[in-house]
Amino acid sequence: MIKKVIDGHALRRAIILASNELSVKRAYLDGLNVFPVPDGDTGINMSLTTYGAAKEAYKLDTGNIYDVAKAISSGSLRGARGNSGVILSQLFRGFAKGLEGKEAANAMDLAIALKEGAEMSYKAVMKPKEGTVLTVARAIGDCAIKTAFETDDIYELLEIVIKEGHEVLKETQNMLPELKAAGVVDAGGMGLMCIIEGCYQTKTIKMAELVTPSSEEPAAATFDSSNFSHADIKFAYCTEFFINTENATQKVEDELKKYLDTMGDSVVVVADMDIIKIHVHTNNPGAVLERAITIGTLSSIKIDNMKEQHESLLQSQQEEQSKEKKAIGFIAVSQGDGFKKFFKDLGVDYVIEGGQSMNPATEDFLSAIDAVNADKIVIFPNNKNIILAAEQAASLSEKDVCVIKSKTIPQGVSALVNDTVFGSIEERIAVFEEAIGNITTGFVTYAVKDSNFDGNEILEGDILLMLEGQIKLVSKDVAEGSKNLIDAMFKERDGSFLSIYYGEEVSLEAAEELADYMADKYPDCDVEIIKGGQALYYYTLSLE
Repeated sequence: MIKKVIDGHALRRAIILASNELSVKRAYLDGLNVFPVPDGDTGINMSLTTYGAAKEAYKLDTGNIYDVAKAISSGSLRGARGNSGVILSQLFRGFAKGLEGKEAANAMDLAIALKEGAEMSYKAVMKPKEGTVLTVARAIGDCAIKTAFETDDIYELLEIVIKEGHEVLKETQNMLPELKAAGVVDAGGMGLMCIIEGCYQTKTIKMAELVTPSSEEPAAATFDSSNFSHADIKFAYCTEFFINTENATQKVEDELKKYLDTMGDSVVVVADMDIIKIHVHTNNPGAVLERAITIGTLSSIKIDNMKEQHESLLQSQQEEQSKEKKAIGFIAVSQGDGFKKFFKDLGVDYVIEGGQSMNPATEDFLSAIDAVNADKIVIFPNNKNIILAAEQAASLSEKDVCVIKSKTIPQGVSALVNDTVFGSIEERIAVFEEAIGNITTGFVTYAVKDSNFDGNEILEGDILLMLEGQIKLVSKDVAEGSKNLIDAMFKERDGSFLSIYYGEEVSLEAAEELADYMADKYPDCDVEIIKGGQALYYYTLSLE
């Protein structure tokens, strides 16, 4: 089969297949991470970012390829999660730019778009590192341009590009020492290959339904509901579920659609092998379920009252609008009830739940920015993998937004504790930036898999003692390891104040024992115990 031109319908199908492919492969991609710390992983970040792109394309029914490419770019931009997601969103953005003004694309058009995508993704990174997804993206773009001069068959071009991409991906092991030591290729580069291979599936798959990533529900749209009343909601209950059946025939599917059309609107019926996916807005979900159960067993039932949701949204918007406008508002990313309360007590207006294992998307930041009623907004990402998404949101927002590059929660806490509340906005930001530089942060966590890191064998479950994001020591015991980490922190620098934030799996008594050790060995340094409530990390230690 030869394919010389693709249109918007083909690109829409391609991004859906790519998203579905990443959804299946993301656990495998996460497993490629050489760093054994339970951080926000490449697989889930790239999967959710691509899913955001596919969601926007899924809404369209157009043959115009540029319109679809723009939707993909927009969806990925707002759904970008983590560094890998932000870089990927820029790749999609460049791809769309390369197709600007095109109704359809030939092999050379596609090659130029891939090249533009690689160049745009490089521009998104302050200090590009070879051996990463950037290297693979550039190789794909260069190969595509060269190949387009030799063939006008798009499928042949993709086959050659995929082969070249995998060859370069293998070489990433030799470009980064940590990859070579672990014997793996770059996870981001492999994720990009999954996307290209997913797109190539359009050669054999002519119909594609978008699969929602299993651990993530689609983000609710943010909009101004003040001009939207209950009367506009004709059918109140958003009803979704699966029918597990051996009778998922076309006739059953057609009859279900016909019945559901009489029960409400926004009807979606998708049959695949032995399962049927149902979505409908209705005023009688009970009747819908009763009809469905005559076909098979039901699972994943979800019924939401959209009128109640609207009322809650409207009330929160009205409450926010009634607040007095502030000169400066604060947004912080945090994880754990204790940390969240602490930030609220320090005057943070909006706390985004996230951090380790859960990187907020650009759209999460945009929603928070919209919710804060202030002339200027300051964001504390509090995680190095979240800074890019925060900066991207700042660039997209019409508000005046400043991102303080805090890489840990204690840095964000220190900045706010030292806030000169009565100073000018510029003076306060200068204080924040100075304060984060005076903090040394330690983490006590555990290895999520066997690994060989920096010449040390690490077994799953080992206690990892981290200093400024790097593994410093490995232990078999949380208490003993935590003491060793404190000693290592004092070797790095002198400090007069140590904060011990204990996580959800640590008792107050255990934290007090650690504080006693600290007080006995370093009597000139004050110590404070605070319940952080964070997951994954037994202790977060802050020395200043």
